[in-house]
Amino acid sequence: MANNVYQIVTDRIIAELEKGNIPWQKPWTGTRTGAFNRISKKPYSILNQMLLKHKGEYATFKQWVDLGGHIRKGEKSEIVVFWKLQKYEEEDESGEKVEKIIPLLRYYNVFHISQVDGVEPLKEELHEVEPIEEADRIITEYTSREHLTFKECQSDKAYYSPSQDMVVVPMKEQFQIIEEYYSTTFHELTHSTGHKSRLDRFTDGRAAAFGSETYSKEELVAEIGAASILNRLGIETEKSFRNSAAYVQSWLRVLQNDNKFIVSAASKAEKAVEYIMQ
Repeated sequence: MANNVYQIVTDRIIAELEKGNIPWQKPWTGTRTGAFNRISKKPYSILNQMLLKHKGEYATFKQWVDLGGHIRKGEKSEIVVFWKLQKYEEEDESGEKVEKIIPLLRYYNVFHISQVDGVEPLKEELHEVEPIEEADRIITEYTSREHLTFKECQSDKAYYSPSQDMVVVPMKEQFQIIEEYYSTTFHELTHSTGHKSRLDRFTDGRAAAFGSETYSKEELVAEIGAASILNRLGIETEKSFRNSAAYVQSWLRVLQNDNKFIVSAASKAEKAVEYIMQ
C-alpha cells in the first residue's frame, strides 16, 4: 500500500494545480536581520543598511515619542535616504504642457533603539507547539544513521548544504502549524538524500544553480517527498498539502508548467522517502 502513496499524492497535487493559481505562503515566522523600521517592521534598503551603524530597530524622533519613548540627551541621529518621484509640468516644442517626473533624493533622521528609553525591543513571534513524536523519531534516526548534521535554530532560512552535508531549519516555535515544521524539515532531508554518499542525485556532488531546470526538478523531488512522508505519517493537513501544491506550482512555472515533470520527480521522491524511512 505504501508504494501507492506516491501516485496518490502526485495525482492529488496535479488535481490541485489544475484548479488554477495557488499562492504559496512561507510557513514560518522570520527572524529579523539587519536594520529595520520599528513601525513598519520592514528592513531598510541595502544602501540604508550600509549607512546605518547598528542592526535592529530604528525609528524617527516622532515615531519613538508616539511609542512612549524618549531619546536620551546628547544622542546623535543617523540618516536613511529614499527616492521620491516629483511630478512637474513643462512646455514642449509645440507649446503644449507635458507632465514629467524626476527622482529626488530625500533623507530623514532616525535613532536606534539603544538610544531610546521607555520602549522595549520587539520580541520575535514564537508559538507554543506540541511536537509529533513519530515524526521526530524519523528525523533523529535518519540524521543519526547518516551522520548528517542537523540544526534547528531561530532562523529565517531552511536549507540543505551538500558541501557541509548539513540541514538547517527554523525552530518549531516559529511555525504557527506544527505540521508545517515537519513538511519543511522533510523537504530538506529529502534534498540530503541526493548527496553522493546516498542516492547521488547531484552533478559532481554539488547542488544545481538556483533557478536552473535541474534545480527546479530537485525542488519538485523534495516537496513531493515531504508531502508523501506527511501523508504516510497521517499528519498531513489541508493547509500543508495546499502549500506543497503551491510550492510545486512555483517551480513548474520554470519548467513551462509541464506536469510530466511531477511524475518524473515522484519516482525520485519515492526512492528518497524509502531511503529516509528504511
